[in-house]
Amino acid sequence: MYIKRVAEQVLKQLLLGNKVGVVLGARQVGKTTLVEQVLTGQPALFLNFDVEVDKARFLAASVLAPADGLRSLGNPPVLVIDEAQRLPQAARIVKGWHDVRLPVKFLLLGSSSLNLLDQAAESLTGRSRKLVLPPLVLAEALRTQTWAGPDPAPEHVCRHFAPQLRAFLLQRLGLGSYPEVVTSGEPEGLLRELSSDYLWKDVLQTGLVKTPDLIKRLLLLLAHQAGGEVSVNELATQLAMARPTVERYLDLLEQTFVIFRLPAFSTNPRKEIAKSQKVFFWDTGIRNALLNALSTDEFRPDIGALWENWVIAEVAKHNALLGSPAELRFWRTRAQSEVDLVVKQGPRLRAFEIKWSSRRVAGRAFRDAYGVEVESIGPDNPFAADLLSLSSG
Repeated sequence: MYIKRVAEQVLKQLLLGNKVGVVLGARQVGKTTLVEQVLTGQPALFLNFDVEVDKARFLAASVLAPADGLRSLGNPPVLVIDEAQRLPQAARIVKGWHDVRLPVKFLLLGSSSLNLLDQAAESLTGRSRKLVLPPLVLAEALRTQTWAGPDPAPEHVCRHFAPQLRAFLLQRLGLGSYPEVVTSGEPEGLLRELSSDYLWKDVLQTGLVKTPDLIKRLLLLLAHQAGGEVSVNELATQLAMARPTVERYLDLLEQTFVIFRLPAFSTNPRKEIAKSQKVFFWDTGIRNALLNALSTDEFRPDIGALWENWVIAEVAKHNALLGSPAELRFWRTRAQSEVDLVVKQGPRLRAFEIKWSSRRVAGRAFRDAYGVEVESIGPDNPFAADLLSLSSG
């Protein structure tokens, strides 16, 4: 079952331009499926660098003059290279072909930004446009539900299908939003497979991780602390690792789209926390699978932290799809006043408290400091995360 993605329009616009397209995202988020859908009916050549024959075919073409190399591949109007990070020189070769203005559009797909982005940053500077594809956002996941309709409008769903929406939200909090997980009859098994070595296969294959067991232990600690402030020093102590090693592992997990970090927002370091950071998982199902806690019960003891992770990941996913136009932060004062999410775009701020319960939002300290009312995101208005826009309202 194909689920219509927000990224379709972004990819179509990318293909109309003269840049090399770079499509990134974790394994199994649907990168190849998205590209195949957008290119339906168009002649295109797909090479997968997880397949040695495809890699050898590309390398054989690369030693020829650019026009001859493309001719040996059949002169495809679109050349799609999947798992491009498997061949570090791929970006350099594509750069050479792109620079002679051959009549071909290039798309590089990668489940890791490790080698791909490092190479692309150097070799494709000014020549590439990046699209980050995250797991499904709520509006996309709802398209799998017959009760919501093929293109559910947020207000209509909230007003007319509140019980179904709440039950569906609990499924997404517990099981996450990977496309196959959302449509599968056995999501737990899929999640356990994804949360094993498979998801960070790219990390392990770089050789940068000498002891895979340590990165698994780090992930378990992060899963327990998701949504809380994370101290790298404390992580290093708990794991008996050097602080630089922990920092490197956190970077690797970010570059493979397993986690992301939320820094503190501050304009007054004397009164506000300025250097702390929180860690969130791009997908709550992965976090829960690590903890073997895949319950979809709203009375699970971590429901508050889980809801906060889900909402902030939802905002981060939309932000990634839009090309990261806004800065995402959290806010806390030394007197312990706090706001879960601050969204900054240019001079404008919006602030949000994220509560599963219906408790009153306590945002007076932030309003007094910045003149911005703190808004609330709860399960009765989950689309607030979808509709974050600093250009209106």
